[in-house]
Amino acid sequence: MEPNFEDGDYLIVDELSYAIRQPERGEVIVFHYPQDPKQFFIKRIIGLPTETIVLQNGRISITRDGNSFVFEEPYLDRAAEQNTGFYTFTLGPDEYMVLGDNRGESSDSRMWGKLEEHFIVGRAMIRLWPLQGITLIPKTQTTR
Repeated sequence: MEPNFEDGDYLIVDELSYAIRQPERGEVIVFHYPQDPKQFFIKRIIGLPTETIVLQNGRISITRDGNSFVFEEPYLDRAAEQNTGFYTFTLGPDEYMVLGDNRGESSDSRMWGKLEEHFIVGRAMIRLWPLQGITLIPKTQTTR
């Protein structure tokens, strides 16, 4: 998730919110890696249930209920997101598409597929370590 998160960051994970609401696009989540549930991964939610997502050359197009829009990601280094290939995902009712912020090096939905909701542990809420990096972790502001 570099440059937004580094190895060794200590995060507080909110495990309660998703008991009362659904995960939202742009939120950074912690989840059990689907291919080895003993491992925990941290990624950003890009696609929500029942959407179709097309990722091509760093651009993300999302179609929901017949309406399409481009998902903007101001938190990314534009040079790092280029050449990410071509991927299409059509998500089921309990499936999400997640991507790492370091697109060139991330093991994410592009590599291992859709993330089923039952793997989600919670959302990253606060970074406590390193001390100079203490911050609330905001959701990406989206209009969709």
